[in-house]
Amino acid sequence: MKTIVVAGAGAAGLTTAESLREAGFDGTVTLVGEERHRPYSRPPLSKEVLTGKGSPKSLPLREESAFDALGLDLRLGVRATALRPSERAVELSDGTVLTADGVVVATGARARRPAGGLAGTHVLRTLDDAEAVRAGILEHRRVVVIGAGFIGAEVAASAHAMGADVTLVEAAAAPLTRVMDPRVGAVLAELHRDNGVDLRLGAPVSGIEGDGRVERVRLADGTAVETPLVVAGLGVRLNTEWLAGSGVELDAELGGVRCDEYSATSVPGVYAVGDLASWPHPRYGGRIRLEHWTNAGEQARVAARNLLAGNGTRERHTPVPYFWSDQYGMKVQLLGQAAPADSVEVVHGSPEDRKFVAFLGRDGLLVGVLGLRSTPKVMRYRPLLAETTTWEDALAAAGRPVR
Repeated sequence: MKTIVVAGAGAAGLTTAESLREAGFDGTVTLVGEERHRPYSRPPLSKEVLTGKGSPKSLPLREESAFDALGLDLRLGVRATALRPSERAVELSDGTVLTADGVVVATGARARRPAGGLAGTHVLRTLDDAEAVRAGILEHRRVVVIGAGFIGAEVAASAHAMGADVTLVEAAAAPLTRVMDPRVGAVLAELHRDNGVDLRLGAPVSGIEGDGRVERVRLADGTAVETPLVVAGLGVRLNTEWLAGSGVELDAELGGVRCDEYSATSVPGVYAVGDLASWPHPRYGGRIRLEHWTNAGEQARVAARNLLAGNGTRERHTPVPYFWSDQYGMKVQLLGQAAPADSVEVVHGSPEDRKFVAFLGRDGLLVGVLGLRSTPKVMRYRPLLAETTTWEDALAAAGRPVR
């Protein structure tokens, strides 16, 4: 293997390239990135970048000297448009065709955009997005955030910290219903309201209205919220279109690229990592796909080593999923999975005090640990999720009586 193309220059793509070098690969590593920026960290975008409290130096994923030392063939401002495995070729949007002995798919996802395209309507996925949203908040001091997932919740909290009048609308009955048990989401709903955000739950949006520029958000019940600025947190679309006709199998249920436990796709010599990779996880009863910053790095390191191993000994990717969010100066942390859960028990603190650790169980097993302002206690229980742990054993480890 002499040449490897890594398509996607986010955290997963850069870590893949870095891991190839760490494993001793001295051939050509081409890193392809659609954005014009060198690889940077996305988690600060909805927090430090939006509020202006972070340092620009904290955004790059690697210092310039360390990045340059990797000796990459860096292609920025272009994207992969086709994969032709039989010809060992990756086509780019600028017409370039790259020859590749190995390919790592790390093209991730893009934000779903609301229909209409009115001026003043934004998403937040990239550095350019964050800078545009920040400028809009500073100019108008009024924003409607659509969607109370993690991105929407963080944008709402950051906009409030900037002194804006914030309305957060969510179609579901509680925030974060895709990843959280409603009983836990209710606690986060109270957090928004306690901080003065106008949170409207069970409020689907029927349209964004205005004459050339957004003027109001119309809700399904016929009411409207007047605003000159909208930020939509409607989830993502996975960047897999360029793989059409390549033979790389996609996951019809979870979306993204269907991998095995080694992160290998259905095409030899092609691996997938990060947001768009789905794979079987032995502790969660089937396949999973994670849009988490930590998984991007962990999976990339495993995939790089496995790609170089070829038919030799490879490593299974069986992580403990980990995610965090900062809202109103409080850190929310999740280990494992939070939904669906048929058992939820607070084992430390209390939701009323906005400081707690909750265990989440499913089918008699511990599947998740969620904490608010409780970092040391949350991380204490990571070993319980690194193996199969019964609900009773988990409660006993926390010193709680087993019912």
